[in-house]
Amino acid sequence: MSRGAVDYLEQVSRMMLATQVTNREGAALGLDEGAEAAVQMILSLAGSARKAMLAGNGGSAAMASHIQNDLCKAVGVRALVFTEQPLLMALANDDGYETIFEMPVRLWAQPGDLMIGLSSSGRSENILRAVRASQERQCGVITLSGFSPDNPLRRLGDLNFYVDSDVYGYVETAHAALAHFMIDRAASLVREDADGEGLK
Repeated sequence: MSRGAVDYLEQVSRMMLATQVTNREGAALGLDEGAEAAVQMILSLAGSARKAMLAGNGGSAAMASHIQNDLCKAVGVRALVFTEQPLLMALANDDGYETIFEMPVRLWAQPGDLMIGLSSSGRSENILRAVRASQERQCGVITLSGFSPDNPLRRLGDLNFYVDSDVYGYVETAHAALAHFMIDRAASLVREDADGEGLK
């Protein structure tokens, strides 16, 4: 762990730049290539009835809500987070915490939608089940994870972004920065398209 602010930020920067990206087959992609592919997956939803769904726990839940807000406001993409408290509590109480995202996904997901699953550990059962339910509904999947390189979430997405650290602050900060890049890039392409330059 770092000893001061400069050391901490330097380590976070290194973690961000070392983010590993793989596709569904497990093949490695460059960070620019993978991030641009994720942007295109997001943009494929624009102007259609398709939507993005996001799921995370704790800090990742807050990040999912932030991304959902930016997708709607900045990019003009329909996006959902399943964090309505009474429903979450009913599902957790009656069916188990591992079901809290799976059930809404099964209710709302349609072919061509996009699931973005965030889990620092990559082992949260409720996120894994939500992702698998999304795949059953023929949705695209982007995952963001960290901690162990063999975490199961990392193997489930069409695109998988993995931060090689077991420090929550590093992983979550890297995920947040990556998400901001995707939103900013998608929003800029939408603006270019509105100005008549076309999506690139």
